[in-house]
Amino acid sequence: MSSLVSDVIKSGILSLDETGLAQLLGEIKQRALKGEFDGQKQIPPDIIERLRQAGLYRSLVSKRFGGTESTPADFCRLIECIAEADGSTGWVASFGMSPVYLSALPLQTLSTLYNTDQGANLIFAGGIFPPQPATVVDGGMRFSGRWKYSSGCLGADIIGVGIEPMTEGKKDLPRIAVIPRSAVNIDRTWDTVGLTGTGSHDLMANDAFVPEDWTFIRGGKSNLDEPLFRYPSLSFATQVLSVVAIGIARRAIDEVRGLSGHSASVTGAPPTSQRPSAKIDIAKAEASLQSLRAYFYDSIDTAWAYVLRGEPVPADKINMLRLSSTHAVREAANICRKMQMLMGMSGIVKNNAVARCVNDSLVITQHAFMGEMTYLNAGSMLCGQEPSPGYL
Repeated sequence: MSSLVSDVIKSGILSLDETGLAQLLGEIKQRALKGEFDGQKQIPPDIIERLRQAGLYRSLVSKRFGGTESTPADFCRLIECIAEADGSTGWVASFGMSPVYLSALPLQTLSTLYNTDQGANLIFAGGIFPPQPATVVDGGMRFSGRWKYSSGCLGADIIGVGIEPMTEGKKDLPRIAVIPRSAVNIDRTWDTVGLTGTGSHDLMANDAFVPEDWTFIRGGKSNLDEPLFRYPSLSFATQVLSVVAIGIARRAIDEVRGLSGHSASVTGAPPTSQRPSAKIDIAKAEASLQSLRAYFYDSIDTAWAYVLRGEPVPADKINMLRLSSTHAVREAANICRKMQMLMGMSGIVKNNAVARCVNDSLVITQHAFMGEMTYLNAGSMLCGQEPSPGYL
């Protein structure tokens, strides 16, 4: 068993033992590599259901609603573990952090939300952008539109979409409307070079209605006061995505290390693991991964210590949460590409594990949370200047 699997089990975040988790991850790895997830452009329902039953989706739900109420670090380690097996599955699983967002809903709404058949195991998916105009009517809002990038929407119980309420012709702050899965149609538009299995399709709604108390401001103040819900939510939303890249990079290095003499070159060159230059590159990749991972989790532990003391997380510590996430994603993609270079021609085969790691990791670098603006904002703060609104 890997040390990461052991750490996940010891945290108590799942209802599986080490053998059960290892078996589930092994099946995910095999089925993904055979092209099943990419071919369906979604994580198969049986895998989602097994993750649900294992406790992934209740892991960040408040204990008062029947959840496990785990910590940010433990949840990130769980997602990292899943992403090692398959990037798309890790990405979809990462949206198990949605209870942190949803905690901005009114308490009565939360009670109703978790008092359903699925209870704390409820699965949420969101299509937030672009926010669509919403007309304020008696008791709520009406809206229509299309939203992109709704990862995991085919397996969700409830859906969140971005809206901009209009009052007397003026736009209010954008909100997330929480609606039943049945209130939207899914247009299967997702056709990408990486993370194909995430099924990040478009959502469509026509004259949908949402009561006002089923809407919240994304990143808004939580109505729950447990420590988890005082951790910076936008930073956490970034971290659960960036840790997917860390898991993918681990997989890429391990795949190349695992060649161990079985990949003699067609030109007669020595196998990969016997080439001095390859061993140097593998060692550098390992050092890079261990370094970025340490920075990533150290930033989490530092911020979490403030939360546990009942103190606000300082802006400079939140800056490290954001910067360590972007750094991890960019460096992880570089690691994957370097490992592919060591594979030679075998590294370009469509379902080669390392080729898939490269494609998946590069897609993550394109996410807005990990864009160049992160470096600009981080650098501004390091120079004593204000970052752009919404960064913190």
